[in-house]
Amino acid sequence: MSTVKEELFGFFDRLGQDHRLFRFLYNLNAQDFRPGVDAVYYSGPYWDKEELAAMMEALLTGRWLTSGEHVYHFERAFSSRFNQGHSVMVNSGSSANLVMVAALKRHFDWQDGDEVILSVVGFPTTVAPLVQNGLVPKFVDIRLSDLNFDLDGVEAAIGPRTRGIFVSPVLGNPPDMTRLKALCTERGLQLVLDDCDSLGSKWDGLLLSDYAVASSCSFYPAHHLCTGEGGMVSSNLEEVVTIARSLAWWGRDCYCVGPANLLPNGTCGKRFDRWLPDDDCVIDHKYLFTQMGYNLKPLDMQGAVGLVQLGKVDEIHRLRRENKAKIEAMFQRHVPEARVIVEDERAETSWFGVPIHCADKSLKQHLVAFLEANKIQTRNYFAGNILSHPAYAHLGRADDFPLAQRVLAEVFFVGCTPTYNAAMLAHIDETLSRFEGSLRVV
Repeated sequence: MSTVKEELFGFFDRLGQDHRLFRFLYNLNAQDFRPGVDAVYYSGPYWDKEELAAMMEALLTGRWLTSGEHVYHFERAFSSRFNQGHSVMVNSGSSANLVMVAALKRHFDWQDGDEVILSVVGFPTTVAPLVQNGLVPKFVDIRLSDLNFDLDGVEAAIGPRTRGIFVSPVLGNPPDMTRLKALCTERGLQLVLDDCDSLGSKWDGLLLSDYAVASSCSFYPAHHLCTGEGGMVSSNLEEVVTIARSLAWWGRDCYCVGPANLLPNGTCGKRFDRWLPDDDCVIDHKYLFTQMGYNLKPLDMQGAVGLVQLGKVDEIHRLRRENKAKIEAMFQRHVPEARVIVEDERAETSWFGVPIHCADKSLKQHLVAFLEANKIQTRNYFAGNILSHPAYAHLGRADDFPLAQRVLAEVFFVGCTPTYNAAMLAHIDETLSRFEGSLRVV
């Protein structure tokens, strides 16, 4: 008798790759790419029928639609692959940051008003969880050379209420992790990693998460691994992940996952007991709540897809680096006044995108408009100076960070996704070769 997966593969093969059901899988790396007609997306899921079969098999045969066996196995496999003792999957990278910060605050007994240092340039979901958890973001300006926060500024920002440094290597490119780790050790601080853009990046041969007390990552379609949506919190401190899991699961005290959920007495061996402190009633431990939490669980189908994606980690890392190098060379040939950011010699960056620093605002505007007109997607360097945005302006003065102020005016990025094929790369090259002449008439 054939397995469900074998039957699904047979069904897919009978439909054929050109069937409209598969367009969302193959449209980003289709061999029939039409230059100037089809868009070159800056990123997208690096999927094939394996992910689709895993998702459908989990849906058709799984015991539970929400987090279950597949999520449990994905958490364990992810921990093993990225050298972490413990992981919990949640519904997004943003949620991962939210519960990670809350878990660290509780584990290390940080108090409301304590400070965490971070870059003023990046994505809002590195900043918001600090404020949402009663902590104070202490912003540091960047260096235009690599667009990372200035480590001299980080050191100068440390004060009596500083508890941690939150590093978020935008587009995957890390700062000096050796110095950051040493600084945290000397000053008794915790190094926390937002790994959403940089999963797989290394410094001195070690994964960035090896330097951190805890890390988060995202499985959004633009990121290195894709489960549709999703995120992960990882740490070698079991209690940090246990707290994060509780927060993501309504704040309940029960920590049973995977097969343990099916045990009549749970992992603790006394699932039905007198759990309430002021009541002798016997209750189910699954319904004991010890903190105010959320419902941030992923679907079990996402865990199944994640397991397939883990098998492609090395391939995705290689292709992102290769495509970044090719596109960097194209800009050097055709638009030398637009400087492509490069990695430090101690880094091995798993590039999320190709960051480009233009000589001035006019060049950036013209270059972005030209690329977009030729259906090559571009993106801002995310928020730029976060204090320039209405939701965050109350946290500080944007003008106090002059280099960050230049980011939205002068910096953007294009993709280096593994979904690019030779035709797409050739279109990017040919388009850039025409840019110099177009600049005079824009």
